[in-house]
Amino acid sequence: MCDASGTAIGTVQIENARTRVTEWRFKTRGDNTGWHRHDYDYVVVPLFDGALEIRLPDGEVITAPMQNGVPYFRELGVEHDVLSANDFECAFIEVEFLEDRRNDT
Repeated sequence: MCDASGTAIGTVQIENARTRVTEWRFKTRGDNTGWHRHDYDYVVVPLFDGALEIRLPDGEVITAPMQNGVPYFRELGVEHDVLSANDFECAFIEVEFLEDRRNDT
């Protein structure tokens, strides 16, 4: 994820030439990542049961249900602001694939 200026706390746990793993922690409802565009394909692994609110550039707002330990994948280019829709502290792990190996032979 590119640098974002939200209230959620992003802690990089692993970073090397191929992968960056970041924990995103939302202490209270409404904490957010800040607007950002993903420069890499990524996987998110929620560490809670609940929901995130996803704000899109066209003004659309989506409520995305999260299930603890159930990952989802997104391709590069996604642009959004992610907010906690929960009345409790929550977090997810984001794994970014910094090196595109799809074209390797």
